[in-house]
Amino acid sequence: MTATDDMTTTKPAAEQTKRDAAPAPEAVRAEQPRRMRTRTLDDVASMVGAAAGSLALTWLLYLRILPLFGLLGFLLMWFTLFLIMYAGVTSVANPRPVVVDRLVAAVVGGGALVVGVALLSTVLYTFIRGIKALSHLNIFVNDMGGVAPQAPLDQGGVLHAIVGSLIELGIAVVIAMPLGIAVAVYMTEVGGRLARITRTLVEAMTGLPDILAGLFIYVVLVVGLQFPKSGFAAGLALSVTMLPIIARAADVVLRVVPGGLREAGLALGASHWQTVWRVVLPTARPGLATAVILGMARGIGETAPVLIVSGASTFLNKNPLNYTMNSLPLFAYTAVRSGQDLYIQRGFAAASILLGVVMLLFVVIRWLARSRVGGR
Repeated sequence: MTATDDMTTTKPAAEQTKRDAAPAPEAVRAEQPRRMRTRTLDDVASMVGAAAGSLALTWLLYLRILPLFGLLGFLLMWFTLFLIMYAGVTSVANPRPVVVDRLVAAVVGGGALVVGVALLSTVLYTFIRGIKALSHLNIFVNDMGGVAPQAPLDQGGVLHAIVGSLIELGIAVVIAMPLGIAVAVYMTEVGGRLARITRTLVEAMTGLPDILAGLFIYVVLVVGLQFPKSGFAAGLALSVTMLPIIARAADVVLRVVPGGLREAGLALGASHWQTVWRVVLPTARPGLATAVILGMARGIGETAPVLIVSGASTFLNKNPLNYTMNSLPLFAYTAVRSGQDLYIQRGFAAASILLGVVMLLFVVIRWLARSRVGGR
């Protein structure tokens, strides 16, 4: 027998041995890990059944057997019983890691649902209370000069508060945005002991009460320098509250920029600050826009600093250097505390307009940041 015949004889035997040693398709499918994020019909049925069963049991215990009452307690008991039933039903056909994964997902989903419902209910309640005043065009084009609080809703408006909020916010943004981003660049790109001290001070300032910012500007500017109460002073107070928010958020964004981009810029011969200006900041522009939005949302909703350094007014004032200047949150605060129904409705209308302004600013800034990134 030749060597060729031996190879021909042994080849089928080797292939048969490989086929015998290879696992069956059923065993291969059984050994494959289960995808935790996929939900089968059994998973959906388990969740729905646990929700329905826990609701029925909660109704029986809470309303028929136990001397309990209140919607909040009912929801808490329902969610607790749901978790217990859901864990029991899921553990019948799934291992322990899957049960833990489903419970954690249910808890996280429940928390997100609570936050979403709270936010939605707040927005809807504000708009519903102010819808009667918002239905009149004069609320947007007139001020409250010479209009009594109990005057009909077709008289007066919040134009002075809208203009005042935009002017004060504009002053605050012009001051806080470049300073906040500069502080973030210093903490991220320079480093050192002083940068660590600066980061600690910025984090401490984020918890600074808003009224202290107003008192600081009042003591320094109004009392010390004899500057009159005005929208400019209110803008300075708002910038004090916005600065740490922008600096801290921008610091986080800049630290996320990959170090390889900095190294590539330096390798091409650029200096450190040229790399920061032409590489790091353009890369982090969307995140920096988000930092500015967070600061603007914090500043535009402040009441105490504006009340201390500017004060409320009923007339339209476009000059931020003279006379008092109202704002939307201050108008809403004053109107709701008045106890007069029509004035309260105007206050809720001002709060609704404030929500719309914040949303509009968010959309515009995000659009500008995204379009610039795409255009480079």
